[in-house]
Amino acid sequence: MAKYINTGDKDTRSGFGAGLLEAGRQDPNVVALTADLKGSLKMDAFAKEFPDRFFQCGIAEANMIGTAAGLSLNGKIPFAGTFAAFATGRVYDQVRMAVAYSEANVKIAASHAGITLGEDGATHQILEDIGLMRMLPNMTVINPCDYNQTKAATIAAAKHNGPVYLRFGRPSVPNFTSETEEFVIGKAYKLSDGKDISIFATGHLVWEALLAAEELEKQGLSADVFNIATIKPLDIESILNSVKKTGRAVVAEEHFIAGGLGELIAGNLAIKYPCPIEYVAINDRFGASGTPKELMKAYGLDAEHIVNASLRIIKK
Repeated sequence: MAKYINTGDKDTRSGFGAGLLEAGRQDPNVVALTADLKGSLKMDAFAKEFPDRFFQCGIAEANMIGTAAGLSLNGKIPFAGTFAAFATGRVYDQVRMAVAYSEANVKIAASHAGITLGEDGATHQILEDIGLMRMLPNMTVINPCDYNQTKAATIAAAKHNGPVYLRFGRPSVPNFTSETEEFVIGKAYKLSDGKDISIFATGHLVWEALLAAEELEKQGLSADVFNIATIKPLDIESILNSVKKTGRAVVAEEHFIAGGLGELIAGNLAIKYPCPIEYVAINDRFGASGTPKELMKAYGLDAEHIVNASLRIIKK
């Protein structure tokens, strides 16, 4: 399999901050809004360089989304940034009507997603946001895997015409993708080639999938590993080509099973190419307080559980 090297742990929210600054330099219509979370979302550099294009909305997320929609109607490209729990659950009606239904060119920048938010606990650890966003017509859903890809995805989102939900996180995670690779919305990135199992991962689970593939290789098994950075639109062609070769799939994500990437892939395969599938995800359970590493292990979201899921399905 291809070997990927961690060039140093970095938080994906900093990748967003770097991408936002670059997008702002490339296009004067890019503006940024936040709900009192400029520092948490690493928007400081953008605000410093473009103070007249940065809007502090206070703890008023619904108003922020409405303001972003209004700015988009006047030709601006707004990035509305807050925690994922507030960007989806708290303001779902505004996102649904003012952004998705209206096809507004708004980019919802959702940080601190999933259980890797850590010590803040269940109230802030949203695990249903991908499901909420991918069910909305017109919404593009992106969940990049590391700093470099988050930066590139932010720049790509700015160039994309239409609503985008961009999901990223707080903890420092391995940074292993190329800093020069352009992000293509709707593309599944193949990271390794194998014949025994297809592993589809998104976000923080992509690195764990690569580690799992290395362990499986020690056991004489080869894995097709894909980074599903765009969840909607889904690159179903790449997924089908892989499972037609391997005959089985494992999907790994930091999200509920319900409404997540696994259900989305399984639904497509049920119609187009039925095959055995296993989920490495959270099943109908809220988050808890703890370090990101502790929680990922406790909730079964690591390389060990991806290996176990792969072995279970191969034995079947």
